[in-house]
Amino acid sequence: MRLEKVTALVTGAGSGIGEAVSSHFRREGARLLLTGRREQLHTAEPDDLYVPGDLNDETFVASLAQRAVESLGTVDVVVINHGLQVSSPLTEMAYEDAKNVLHSNLLSAFLVMKHFAPLMPETGGSFVCVGSRLGMVGKPEEVLYSAAKGGLIMLAKGAAIEWAPRNIRVNVVAPGLTVTPVIEASFQRRPDPEAYRREREAQIPLQRLASPEEIANAVLFLASPESSYITGAVLPVDGGYTAF
Repeated sequence: MRLEKVTALVTGAGSGIGEAVSSHFRREGARLLLTGRREQLHTAEPDDLYVPGDLNDETFVASLAQRAVESLGTVDVVVINHGLQVSSPLTEMAYEDAKNVLHSNLLSAFLVMKHFAPLMPETGGSFVCVGSRLGMVGKPEEVLYSAAKGGLIMLAKGAAIEWAPRNIRVNVVAPGLTVTPVIEASFQRRPDPEAYRREREAQIPLQRLASPEEIANAVLFLASPESSYITGAVLPVDGGYTAF
């Protein structure tokens, strides 16, 4: 899946899935524009362009698009990987937390799509949104997160139809539990982290968590010419969690 002539934006590039996606794209020859909240990105390579900022801020997103034009010309692929997860019983969740979850997982994705679709060349381009298995199934204490990720799926499906005449494809990768620093930290907060890990693994048909590289493989496929006739699709990469 060589991407020598491809320019790609990866959001949430700082760690976990975003870091793995960036590594995969870099290996295939893509030029990378990376963004995240950290002031510095130690995993970036010298040829990468890293621009830190808040994707909930439309002014920043617009400036990021302008930076892309000035430095890269066009953007062929956009991987929307950033997000925020706040766990809480529905009736106990603070309104500010609810707004942050919706903004960080859904409305910020809309802003990226709004400002970067016009940068794609006349030959077309590809958006890959990193959603979640919880965008397709409900889970207690994750209601707002599920709603946001479900909204992301419908945002992608609608955009796929609207932009099909421009040959801009929009797809979603829906990961299951993945071994990332955020997930590992959540396990460590449990009284018995290893027992909790085994409990969560037992809920997955393949009986294990995904690696970030496995999610990145799916993102790379949907971003590449090998998936040229796929748009508006949701690809679960969850070990069979949503197959029930």
